[in-house]
Amino acid sequence: MSTDRLAGDTPPEQEAAPGTADAQTPGAAAAPGGNTEAAAAAAAPSREAAAPGEAVASDDGTTAPGNGPAPAPRNGPEAAAPGDATAAAAPGNATAAEDGGTPPQDAAGPGEDAPASGPQAPAPGPEARTEPAGAARETAGSGSAQATAAALAAAVRAVESGERSAASFFNDAPRPAKPDAPAGRPTQGTPSPGSPAPQDRPAGPAPEPARQRPAPEAGGPARPPVVDGGAPGPATGPSAPDSPAAAPGPAAYAPGAEGVRQVLVAGGAPEALADRAAEVLGERAAEALREDPWQLLAVPGVRPEQADGFARALLGPACGPGDERRAQALVGWLLEQAAVAGHSALEASALRAALAQRAVPDPDDALQTAIADGAVLVFQDAIEEPGRPRPVTDEDGEEAQPVRILLGLDRFAMAEESVADGLARLLNTFEAAAGPEDHPADGPTPDEDATAEAAPAPATDEERPAAETDTTPAADTDNGTEADTEAAAEAGRPAGHADDTAAARPARPSAAEWEAAAAAAPSPSAAELIRAAAHSGLVAHTGAEAARAEPAALLAAARSLGLRAFGATHTENGRRRLATDLTECAPGATAIGTAAVTVSALLSGQQGPGRDADGALALDLLVVLDAPQLDLETAALLVESLPDGTRLVLSGDPGVLWSAGPGRLFADLLAARFCPQVASRTPDFGPIGELVSGIGIGELSQVEAPGKEVVTVPVRDAGEAVHRTVQLVADSVPRALGVPADRTQVITVGHGGAAGTRALNAALKERLNPGPGRFGGFDPGDRVAYAPAPGRTVPGTVTGADAAGLRLDCDGAAIVVPREQVGAGAVRHGWALTAHQAAGMRWPAAVVVLPGDAAGALTRAWVYTAFSRGERHLSVVQGVDQALPRAVAEVPVKERTTRLRTLLQQSVQTTQEPSTAD
Repeated sequence: MSTDRLAGDTPPEQEAAPGTADAQTPGAAAAPGGNTEAAAAAAAPSREAAAPGEAVASDDGTTAPGNGPAPAPRNGPEAAAPGDATAAAAPGNATAAEDGGTPPQDAAGPGEDAPASGPQAPAPGPEARTEPAGAARETAGSGSAQATAAALAAAVRAVESGERSAASFFNDAPRPAKPDAPAGRPTQGTPSPGSPAPQDRPAGPAPEPARQRPAPEAGGPARPPVVDGGAPGPATGPSAPDSPAAAPGPAAYAPGAEGVRQVLVAGGAPEALADRAAEVLGERAAEALREDPWQLLAVPGVRPEQADGFARALLGPACGPGDERRAQALVGWLLEQAAVAGHSALEASALRAALAQRAVPDPDDALQTAIADGAVLVFQDAIEEPGRPRPVTDEDGEEAQPVRILLGLDRFAMAEESVADGLARLLNTFEAAAGPEDHPADGPTPDEDATAEAAPAPATDEERPAAETDTTPAADTDNGTEADTEAAAEAGRPAGHADDTAAARPARPSAAEWEAAAAAAPSPSAAELIRAAAHSGLVAHTGAEAARAEPAALLAAARSLGLRAFGATHTENGRRRLATDLTECAPGATAIGTAAVTVSALLSGQQGPGRDADGALALDLLVVLDAPQLDLETAALLVESLPDGTRLVLSGDPGVLWSAGPGRLFADLLAARFCPQVASRTPDFGPIGELVSGIGIGELSQVEAPGKEVVTVPVRDAGEAVHRTVQLVADSVPRALGVPADRTQVITVGHGGAAGTRALNAALKERLNPGPGRFGGFDPGDRVAYAPAPGRTVPGTVTGADAAGLRLDCDGAAIVVPREQVGAGAVRHGWALTAHQAAGMRWPAAVVVLPGDAAGALTRAWVYTAFSRGERHLSVVQGVDQALPRAVAEVPVKERTTRLRTLLQQSVQTTQEPSTAD
């Protein structure tokens, strides 16, 4: 990379940079009350379990809880009451939400950008898994539980040592009786015993999907109340009775949030948490919090030390680190934090270690109780190590495959199983391309494209109202628009539904027609992709930015053959780029650009073909670009919405960061070799393409950049990094390259730190659009990043504000963000973004900022994603020295614990078993 400065740059030795102090890393949010010793006892387990937004924590995920060294627990309470003098870090406080909490807008990346849980998806457990307050266990029941626990621990150790097979462990393990449900718990949203918890779904008015299949039994979760064995955590500190009595409270509370507010005030917690707590915990939230104060952990942004302080204020001496209610709440919270970091499950040993670090005296007992209550599910996952010899055969002739014990929340387990089942369904229900004898004489032909599609072409971008675009909140489009209704009336169908008459005659191109389309493809890789889609219901396509033209060629060919084909992207920016590629592939086609949609708009019905009478998407072929950004729950909803026989192509760049939500769907699909894979041979050209291609294989090399396409700007500290970034965006790039400041995007590692998004945005606003921030910290003309849902970032510009909220212009769509969402942090300044927020989008110029304190957060995937966001120019503000090439060469990605690969492999084995028997 060239280290020459752009025209107009001032050498660092000639101009002093403001704030040249070394980068500082702010610590974690302090526990309410400010008691240092008490806070240390309940401190988070090192950086890995720290709250999102701290210092320069990587925005591509954090390590699973429990990997850091365990601090010695102290006796006594874990945290002071939130009402003490230093309560600025109390849950819900502005400071805690910014540095130690998880505001909603942080959803762009796990561990840093995504909230621990949303109001739609509370942690399943604290309110329905503890014993009644004041109740004591009977002696016989306690002895039975201890005996069961001992037997289970011995069984697990036998599996780990190889004395017993994993199958015998899961089939023969005893199941302790489930304790009675406590009185006074909120019943809203609590599943009945034995039934799965309701699956969290992305927002959007989507009809119930059709043709859902039950998860295959082979891939289903094993549900015995056992976990990975091992020594319990250190039992230092006094243990409270199993079920201490709750502090006496008023006989009755006011209904709803008002009653919750009374309890919060009594415990010294901020009243601002009342509405969210009432929403998460249900109509009896006040009683639930009074009986079990640790249920406050189910509220997003609340940390354990804050919940400990709240519990001490309510329970007094009855509160202790060994309280079973505390342990159960921590189990759910730790799994939620693991999901923020991208994990769909955790190894039992990691979860046990994290509980021990939180001063839980008996982590094994806590896990067994959580499993018995149904708050946590248990799975076995085969361990595959490269170069490991084949498993030995036991006495029964079965291979003794080593396994690991995983624990997870039910909604993520359901999502993974739903994805695996849905992908298998698409493969099994696919009908191969028709031969000449199967092609009806009066069927659709390539020349009858307009009449062969089952649904009329959606409105073009010019015809579609602004309120109908991808970035419009779902609440504004629940009932559709007048234009939709009129168009549906003209087509003779209800609004939001596909044409049933055309659906009765689906197009079935012959194999010869598919081959002719492949022969006319613009590149060999596009031809290979067309042939693969012709012969399989599921195809995985990999390639970089230039390879996006290949899915566009497939879509154009499929639509010319009479198929209802659509391409879905992660962002509106990506949708526009796909529409451009489609127009280039089929310049004479009518409204070909409307085949490009976003995933969120497709599911909500704002874009795309609509749904048929069964609630399934009315299409024959769906190509999903940016597939690595698909999280588990969105993927499950998408796959469930596809009718039998639909062709699905998942396309993406395997080198970019994974999804903001839990899971790694695209990587697991590729690793499982579950379906045909097409690897593009189309390279990215130019200096930026050459640089990024080298990063993808672990090499950071110098590239020739005669037109200043790639420039490196060395800096000494974070203060100079901020100064140089402002200089590049405001002066150098516009002067040397003609790219205006509003078309240049700054990308950095995290939100916190001396050169995080907050510091950079403050400096850029002062230079580019100074103002008092009279609209909740924003002024007209401010660039912002709006997060309408976790994992989605919509860039925009502030146009004004009124009583309804903050008004934004997002790619031509007028959006009003309610005051409550603005206050909750759904809108950030957007001159600088994290790499996860920027994934799926590109700009004419990108400035990547790497301050010295970001070295530990860098990975090859992060560098690859950040460096590939610029189309014409890339500036690298380099302050990490040799840490950058070392990360590219040695740290490919931050791993995630998931089950999808195993489920897909089991599905293949189950399908092959009957043929093997024959």
